[in-house]
Amino acid sequence: MCTLLLNSLDWTAGTNAFERPACKFSLASVSDLSLEQLFVQVLFGLFDLAIQMLAAKLTTILNIYLTANQAKQTHACIIINGLNSLEPLLIRQILLSTRNNSRRISQYVHNILYHLPHPDSFSWGWAIRYFSQQGQFKEALYLYVQMQRQGLCPSTFAVSSALRAYARTTHKMGGMSIHAESYKYGFSNCVYVQTALVDLYSKLGDMNTAQKVFDELAEKNVVSWNSILSGHLKSGSILEAQRVFDQISKKDIISWNSMISGYAKIGDMDRACALFQLMPEKNYSSWNALISGYVNCGDIKSALIFFDTMPERNSVSWITMIAGYSKCGDVDSASKLFDQIAKKDLLTFNAMISCFAQNSQPRKALQLFGEMLQAYANIQPDQMTLASVVSACSQLGDMRFASWIESYILDPPWLQIWFWDGKFNLLNVEESWLGHA
Repeated sequence: MCTLLLNSLDWTAGTNAFERPACKFSLASVSDLSLEQLFVQVLFGLFDLAIQMLAAKLTTILNIYLTANQAKQTHACIIINGLNSLEPLLIRQILLSTRNNSRRISQYVHNILYHLPHPDSFSWGWAIRYFSQQGQFKEALYLYVQMQRQGLCPSTFAVSSALRAYARTTHKMGGMSIHAESYKYGFSNCVYVQTALVDLYSKLGDMNTAQKVFDELAEKNVVSWNSILSGHLKSGSILEAQRVFDQISKKDIISWNSMISGYAKIGDMDRACALFQLMPEKNYSSWNALISGYVNCGDIKSALIFFDTMPERNSVSWITMIAGYSKCGDVDSASKLFDQIAKKDLLTFNAMISCFAQNSQPRKALQLFGEMLQAYANIQPDQMTLASVVSACSQLGDMRFASWIESYILDPPWLQIWFWDGKFNLLNVEESWLGHA
């Protein structure tokens, strides 16, 4: 049958043996076809229809959340059926479905990008944007350079994300080079790119250039206003920041929080509180900024009033109050607050361990450190934890933890593996030591 079908095809000169003949259905041509030729024409027509239906189905799938395994299965289907034009959508959906950055996802996205039959700016732009948002700034900038080396014109996504990465790494020359490129690629009037430039120069402390770029913006959105507002606050120009704040016609919660934090940092709690009362909507950051301001001013009573009034508290709220009590030497109140926390994490443990260490209670600091390791296996100490533990050990004049801390700092992955395998007996040593201290 296969031989019959192949022999029935009317191969024209120069036709590739792997190409199927064009389906030309017309009343004039059908009468000239043999039964076998007509059958082949219909067969390939049905095949084309099936591929089109599959492409439509995959396109629908690529617009919903995908797990890593589902993405790989979809990718396999795309490759097997030669639907490589759907790979840009696959990359976008993988990145949208990935909440946290992982090395496995990064490598997978890299493999797709570098093996695209027809590289496109859309796919590369999404990847650059993703890594920039995940705080992988060097990775985002590396992909931006590689994208240009492939001869692709960066999208506005890619340019604004690269500018964001340079702003976070405070790399002025790199940011300035992309500023120049924005004119080359015709993005001088793009509000997203220009806003990213305002953010870049604001974070670099170059407010003259930031203000110039901002003033030249043909269209200003709330993000643009918040970027220049944040820049003036960072530079310490509270009056200029207030002027900008007053000009924002549609303030969002970030605008309000920025000004409240600005006044709180300089100790002007009357203005900070007045703005807080005027806010149409409040979130965790609003409450925490005010509480932090009172704590820094040494007014722990006012801080506690707002803390108790909060409808809900997050980790920062608890940490701020614990730090406030630690600052004024009220360790008992800090300890009582810590005990009230339903879900303790590394940051809250660090705050309390530091409170004990800074207020001459080293034994309690080491005891809490031991409890953290024993009862919370998923919490691993970081630099701040170890600094407080070293401080507590030095106060006791006993450095029996020194070798453990040194090993952790020099070779953390090895120590973590050792700990998870149950071969590390530090806890028993620590408990016996504390029992005899």
